[in-house]
Amino acid sequence: MMKKTLVIGSTVADVIVRVDHLPRTGEDLDIDAQTLSLGGCAYNVYHALSLFGAPALLFSPVGGGLYGDFVCRQLERAGIRSAAPRVEEENGCCYCFVEPDGERTFICRYGAEYLFRREWFDALDTAGLGGVYLCGLEIERASGDLLIDFLEQHPELTVYFAPGPRIGSIPANRLQRLLALRPLIHLNASEALTITGRSSLPKAVQDLCALSRGRIIVTLGARGVLCAEGEHSVLVPGELAAVQDTIGAGDSHIGAMIAGLARGLSTTQAAANANRFAAAVVNNPGAILPRAVFETLKFLY
Repeated sequence: MMKKTLVIGSTVADVIVRVDHLPRTGEDLDIDAQTLSLGGCAYNVYHALSLFGAPALLFSPVGGGLYGDFVCRQLERAGIRSAAPRVEEENGCCYCFVEPDGERTFICRYGAEYLFRREWFDALDTAGLGGVYLCGLEIERASGDLLIDFLEQHPELTVYFAPGPRIGSIPANRLQRLLALRPLIHLNASEALTITGRSSLPKAVQDLCALSRGRIIVTLGARGVLCAEGEHSVLVPGELAAVQDTIGAGDSHIGAMIAGLARGLSTTQAAANANRFAAAVVNNPGAILPRAVFETLKFLY
């Protein structure tokens, strides 16, 4: 029986705004379209795991306010119950500005979705867990130390870490503690260069392998992904996509990878599945791939 993946992180309202270009200071700009969708790194990963049939436990606090109420209604409608309780603090949201080429720019208001408490982890039953996902924002915020405390107390759990574009804002001591847990690190080329201070991607990957002594997954867009461990690396080719937007592409990719690894696939096989899944996600608007579209895709099992 597959063990569950504990998915730690945020569930928020994504306010998706499509624009011709990002506004300049003082400019009046008409938008092309606006939608409101459930999102957040943790929710996007959880959704990917669910589509693949991989058991997962969402550990995402939901707050109050306009956006908290929206998140709560959407989770209830989908029959999803977070293992973290609802709290009084106001929930945040993410404003996603999408340009014609599909590139996204995020402006975020952080809130209750990043306010984790030690007693929640103390009450958590870890017996059925096999792995833990978390992103850099959780480590960067005030409760980052207690998240790492939890991981250090459970070395039997495989850690899947996606630092994200704010990788340079993670406190060095926390990053050091996290890397000591030998996580699978999932990041893009720009993030790999930022975290290592290198100007060469191969050198950056070598440094990451030496620092973490775990698996390194570097996404390269349409080119695919570079999978590295120790001194060995391999490029897994990507899939062509007509990009609608890149919202949630990285979250979807790591979610699909975790699902493949949980099923016993090799790292490269899981990466091939993830490439196909992420291509389908960017080929559809927003971060959440409809199940009907997912069921038309073929994966390695």
